[in-house]
Amino acid sequence: MVSINSQAHELINRGEVGFEQWAAHLPVPLQGEERTFLHMAWQTADASYGERLRENGEIAFRHALAVATIVAELRLDVETIAAALLKDISEAELEALRRRFGTALPALVEGTGRMRLIEQLPEHAEAGAEDRAEPLRKMLLAMARDVRVVFITLAERLQELRLAKGLPEDERRRLGQEVRDIYAPLANRLGIWQLKWELEDLAFRYLEPANYKRIAKQLAEKRRDREAYIAEIRQTLQAALAEAGVEAEVRGRPKHLYSIWKKMQRKQLDFNELYDIRALRVMVHDVPACYAALGVVHGLWRHIPKEFDDYIATPKENNYRSLHTAVIGPGGMAFEVQIRTRQMHQEAELGIAAHWRYKEGGSRDADFERKLAWLRQLLESGPEEGEDLLDRFKGEVFEDRVYAITPKGRILDLPRGATALDFAYYIHSDIGHHCRGAKINGRMTPLTQPLRNGDQVEILTHPASTPSRDWLNPSRGYLGTSRARAKARTWFRQQDHDKNISAGRAILDRELHRLGVQDVNLERLAQKNPRFPKVDDFLAAIGRQEITGGQIAQYLSEQLLPAPEPELHTRPPSRSGPGDDVSIYGVGNLLTRLARCCRPAPGDAIVGFITRGQGVTVHRGNCPTLQRLRESEAERLIDVSWSRPGERRYPVEIHVRAHDRQGLIRDISAILSNDRINVLGINTRTDAREHLAHMDLTVEIEDVAQLSRLMDRIGALRNVMDVRRRG
Repeated sequence: MVSINSQAHELINRGEVGFEQWAAHLPVPLQGEERTFLHMAWQTADASYGERLRENGEIAFRHALAVATIVAELRLDVETIAAALLKDISEAELEALRRRFGTALPALVEGTGRMRLIEQLPEHAEAGAEDRAEPLRKMLLAMARDVRVVFITLAERLQELRLAKGLPEDERRRLGQEVRDIYAPLANRLGIWQLKWELEDLAFRYLEPANYKRIAKQLAEKRRDREAYIAEIRQTLQAALAEAGVEAEVRGRPKHLYSIWKKMQRKQLDFNELYDIRALRVMVHDVPACYAALGVVHGLWRHIPKEFDDYIATPKENNYRSLHTAVIGPGGMAFEVQIRTRQMHQEAELGIAAHWRYKEGGSRDADFERKLAWLRQLLESGPEEGEDLLDRFKGEVFEDRVYAITPKGRILDLPRGATALDFAYYIHSDIGHHCRGAKINGRMTPLTQPLRNGDQVEILTHPASTPSRDWLNPSRGYLGTSRARAKARTWFRQQDHDKNISAGRAILDRELHRLGVQDVNLERLAQKNPRFPKVDDFLAAIGRQEITGGQIAQYLSEQLLPAPEPELHTRPPSRSGPGDDVSIYGVGNLLTRLARCCRPAPGDAIVGFITRGQGVTVHRGNCPTLQRLRESEAERLIDVSWSRPGERRYPVEIHVRAHDRQGLIRDISAILSNDRINVLGINTRTDAREHLAHMDLTVEIEDVAQLSRLMDRIGALRNVMDVRRRG
C-alpha cells in the first residue's frame, strides 16, 4: 500500500500537482487561516521561481515542493512548510515577503539561507581567525534563534541526494561526503532518525557503491524467507502479549543498509553472522507496559544477555529511549526486539522536531532545551576564541573527536577520550617522554585529565623526567589513544633489557598473587605468546607493558585447563549438573557442585572429590581443603575439567582494601553495573582507627580474564589500595 506521503512525492515528480491536490496529501491538517497562509506561500514561490532550473537540472519550484513535503512529514507547523517553499527566493524579494507575510516567515527564510554557509566552512580552514569563525557563527546563530532552519536544510539535502543518481560521479561523491560528514551527524545530534537513516543510506550508496550493492543484494536474496519468519514471530508475540493483558502493536522493523555495514565493520562480522537482520518493534502505551512486554518476550524466547540495553532508564545523549533485546527464536535463529511507547517512537523518528512549539507563547520542554544547549555553549565563546569555533562545532556534532589548543594557538585534532598526556605525545614524542605535568586553561591538572573541545593545554617538561609504566596501564587512565601508547612502548623497548625482565617478573608475581594462582610453569606460559616464546623475552615484554594483565589472565586460563589422559578418550566425558559446566572422565553421570571453600571458576585448575551421597565436589587445585584431602582420602579424588567455559557465570570472592571515603561503594557498584556483573554478596568492615575500609565481594564471572579486568577497574578507583582474589 502506497502511503499518502509517497503519493505526494509521486505527484510532484510527475509535475501533475496543484495546490489543492498537494495539500490534500500532506500529513498535517490544514484549516482556515493556515490553509490560506500556505496557499499564499505556494503562489509567491510559483511566481518567484517560474521556469528556473537548479544546478542539477531539477525544476526549482518542484524541488521546493519536495522539500516542503519532507518538512511536513516531520509534522512541523505551516510556517516552516511555507519557509521550505520559499527558501530559494532572492534577497531582493525578502522585503516584499515582509510586507505580505510579516516578519516571522522572512526571518525563517533568511535563517535557512545562513545555514548554507556550512558549505563554505572547508574553504575557510586556512583563513584568519575571524574569517574562519564568521560564517559558522552566523549559521549557529540561525540555528539557535530558530532551530526550524535545520529541519529545512536537512530536508533540502535529502531531496538533493534522492535525485543525485544523474549527477557526475565526482559531484555525487562530494554531496555524499558532505552529508556523511556534516548533515547526518547533525540529524543524529538532534535525534531526527527519520531523516538520519535515509541520509546515511543514500550517502553510503554514492560513496561506497560496491558495498552498498552487495548488502542490498544480500538483503533482497533472503527477503522472502525473512519476511515469512518475521510474520510468524510477530503473530506469536502479538498473541502472547494479548494473553498477558499487554495492549501493544507489534511490527517488523526495517533495517538500514548503512547501519548493517557499520555493524559488520565494527564487529568484524559477515552478513550471515548478524542477528538483527530480523527485527521486531513493539509499541505500547506507557513505560510500565514496556517492561511488562519485555518480560513476555523473555518468557517466550531465550534472550542473549550481552545484547540487552535499557535506554529508558539510561537514555542516549540525544534522548533516544527504548528497550533493546536480542533473543533466540524458532529454528535457533536470533532476532532483535525493540520496545518503546508511542511517544518514544515519535521522538525517536522526529527527534527535536517532536518537541517544537511553534505557537506564540508556547513553552519548550526540557528535552528540547537540553538538545539545544550545546549550540548555546558554542555561541558563548568570545571573539578571542573564534579561531577554534569550527573545530569545536565539528567536535560537538561528531562526538568522537576532541580539539585542543597549544599555547601558540595550534589546534590538535585528537580522538575523544584523549588526555593531557596524549596531547603531549601528539605534539612530539620527546615532549611526551619528558612530560612531568600539564596546565589546562591555565590551571595545573592531572595528566589523566580527559580533554574537552576548546581546552588550551600547556605541557610542562623536564630533561630528567621519563615515562612511567603506569602510563601503559589502561586502568590508570593516563593514555587514551593508541598512537601515544605506541610511542611510550617504543621508549620502554629501548631501555635496559634486564631491567624490563626484573620489572616483568614483579608484575607477573603481583598478577598471580592477585588472581590467587600458584605453581605456574613459566615456560608453558611464555609459549602461549608466539612473539615472546622464551621466558626472559616474555618477562621483558611484560615489563615493557607489551603484555597486559588481561592477556596474562587469558594465558593462565588456557594453561590451567587440564588435558584428559589419552586412555580415557575412548569414552566421551560425562556431563553433569544443570549447566554442563564440568566434565568428569572415566565414570558415569554424577551430580557436581562447586566447593564453597575455594569457589573455582573457569580457567582455574580443578580436582573433583567424590563425596558420600552428594556427588562430586569440585575444588581449585591449590585449595587448602583439597591438600588435606590428598593426605587423608586420596583414593576419592578424581580428574575433572571445565567442559564449556564462558556459558555460565561462577561465584568468586574479591577482597578490596581502601582508604575509607564517601561514595566508594557507589563507584564500585557502577563498575559492576557497567560490566553487567552480578553481585551475590557484599560485606564491608571499617577500621575507624586507621580509616581503612575492607570489602569482601562475591561476584559472578565468566572466566579468569574477566576477573582480571574487573580487579583492574576497581583498583583504578580513588583511595583503593589493594584488590585481590580470596580463597
